[in-house]
Amino acid sequence: RRKLRTDVAAAFPNLSAEQLTEFIPNKEELNVIKIYSHKGEAVTVYMNNRNPILFEIEKALYPTVYTLWVYPDLLPAFSTWPPVLQKLAGGADLMLPGVVVPSSGFPQVERGTLCAVTLLGNRAPVAVAVATMSTAEMLAAGMKGKGFAVLHTYLDHLWEYGDKSYPPTLAPLVTNSAEKESAEDQEETEGKQPVISFSADPSQHVDIGDLSLKERDTCTIVMGKEELHENRAAETDEDANTEVQQEAEDSRTPQEQMDALFNQCFFHALKCKVKKSDLPLLTSTFLRTHMFSCCPAGQQLDIKKSSYKKFSKFLQCMQQQKILQVKELSKGVESIVEVDWKHPDIRAFAVPEGFSSASAAQDSKNENRGQVYHAPEIIPLYGVSAKMVPLFQESGHKKGSILSSSEVRNIVVNYVKTNELVDETNKNFVKVNAILCDCLLDKSEQDEILNLKWDDLLSRCLERLQPLHQVTFFGQEPIVRKGNIEPIDITIAQRSSNKKVTIIKNLELYGLDPQCVANILQQKVQASATITPIPGTKDRVQVQIQGNQIHHLAKMLLEEYQLPRKYIQGLEKAPKLGRKK
Repeated sequence: RRKLRTDVAAAFPNLSAEQLTEFIPNKEELNVIKIYSHKGEAVTVYMNNRNPILFEIEKALYPTVYTLWVYPDLLPAFSTWPPVLQKLAGGADLMLPGVVVPSSGFPQVERGTLCAVTLLGNRAPVAVAVATMSTAEMLAAGMKGKGFAVLHTYLDHLWEYGDKSYPPTLAPLVTNSAEKESAEDQEETEGKQPVISFSADPSQHVDIGDLSLKERDTCTIVMGKEELHENRAAETDEDANTEVQQEAEDSRTPQEQMDALFNQCFFHALKCKVKKSDLPLLTSTFLRTHMFSCCPAGQQLDIKKSSYKKFSKFLQCMQQQKILQVKELSKGVESIVEVDWKHPDIRAFAVPEGFSSASAAQDSKNENRGQVYHAPEIIPLYGVSAKMVPLFQESGHKKGSILSSSEVRNIVVNYVKTNELVDETNKNFVKVNAILCDCLLDKSEQDEILNLKWDDLLSRCLERLQPLHQVTFFGQEPIVRKGNIEPIDITIAQRSSNKKVTIIKNLELYGLDPQCVANILQQKVQASATITPIPGTKDRVQVQIQGNQIHHLAKMLLEEYQLPRKYIQGLEKAPKLGRKK
C-alpha cells in the first residue's frame, strides 16, 4: 500500500498530501484484481469501496472515471460532443474534428500526456486517453486526424466492475469575464432556443442513439432528433407530421436508420412478444426469436451497422433508461430478468402497420416452434502462462497473450527453426535447449530427455498454456472465456417408484433457452418437463423430463440444432432399442 501511494504521488503530482491519503486510505479495504483486455493484455485493477480507482498496464498507472469524478482536475481535460461518447465506449479513439475548441484555448500538453475527455457542458470526465500529438501539433494539423488514443471510458467493461453510477454534473470553470457574459446570455436565451445538454439522469438526457455526428472537413455538426412520443402530444395535423417525418427519415444516415430499426423492433417485441412468464429470457433468444420476427419485410437487423456495434451495448442503453434489467445469471451468458411494461416508451409505442396484435399474439405462441437456432462457433484458444513466456517472448508475446492453436504451432515451429534445433540426423525430432527444457519438461525428465518428436513437442506446449475458448453467437460479437467450455451434460436419475428422469444442464452456454428446450421436448415426447435450479449453484437452471429421453435429445441437438457431438456429454446412456423390461 505504501509503494502504491508512492507510485500514485509520482504519477499524479497534482494530488495534495490530504487528497493522496484520502485516495489511498490507510485502513480501508483495498483489493487488487487482474483482468485481460480483448487484445490479451494483462491489466491490474485496484478497487476501493467496490469501485475501480486505478488500473495498471505495463507498470503505468491510470485513473478510472470513478476517480476522475472525485478529482476532475487531476488530468488536463479536452471536451467533445455528447453523441461522441457512444463511439468512444464502442472502442473508437477520439478524432480531432470531434474536439470542441474552447474560447480560452486548449490546455498545453505534449505527445504521450495522459488526458481526460469530458462532454460539452459537464466537467465530469467520461474517458481516459493518451494524447497522440502535442497541443501545438493539433493546431498545426488544422484539427484533423487522431488526437487521443482512448484507454478507458464510462460504460466500458472496467466501469462495469464498479457500482455503475452515472457521471456527476459538474459546471464548467468560467475563466474570464467574456465567458461569464456568454454564460449569462445563454441563461437568458434558454427556453427560446433548444440546447443539447448532458445530465446524469438517464430520464432527462437526450438519447445518444437519436443523435448523429457528421464530419465535414474540420467541423462537427451535431443534430438532435426529438423522440416520437414527445412529438405525439403536440400533434395537430396528422398529414403535415407524416410529411415532416418522411423528410427526416430521408435525411438520416444508414447508421441512424439502423438505430431506429433496432428501437422499433425492441419496443415491438417487448409490447407484443415477451410475457412476464418468459423471464428470465436469454438476450440471444430475445434478439433471435422476438426482435427478428418484429423486423418489417424487406429490412434486416444488423447490430454492426448500428451505432451500438454490440447488442449488449444496446441493452445497456435501454437498462440505463430503466426499461429493463439485464443480469449475468451464468458465467458469460446474459439474460433479461425484469421488464417495466409500464414505462412511458413502451406504452407510447404504436405497433407499425402490417403487424396486428392478434398475429403478434399468435407468433408469441408459436415462437418456440418457429425459431431458427444457429449453433455458436466455438474456437479453443490458449493464453501464455508465466512459465511459457521465455518460449513466446521472441515472437513478441507476453504473459496473458491469447493465441489460437495454429498460431501456437507457427510460433513453436519458427522458434525451433530460428534457433536451429531440428535434429540433423532425424528431422522428426527436435533438440531440447535450456528454454524448451524449462518450459516443457518436468523436473524428473530434464536429465533424461534430450530430443522430442514434433507431435510431442506441440502437445506438451498446448498442455502447459492456459486453456481459453471463444464463443460467437449468431449476430453477436465473439466472447472469450477462461477454461474449456463445459459440454451439455445429460444424465439419467432415478426417482421414487423406480421412475427415471432425464436431466439436461449447461444449455445456456450454447445460446439455448432452457424453457424453450423444455417446451419443445414436452411436445415431442408427450411427457412432463420442468425447469429446476441446479443444486449448489446460484441462478443456474436445468431441464428435467420424465423418462429416458436421450434418443429424442440426441436427434434434436445433433440433427436439428447441428451441435457437434463433442460438446454433448451423456449420449451413450440412451436405452438400447428393441429391449423391453
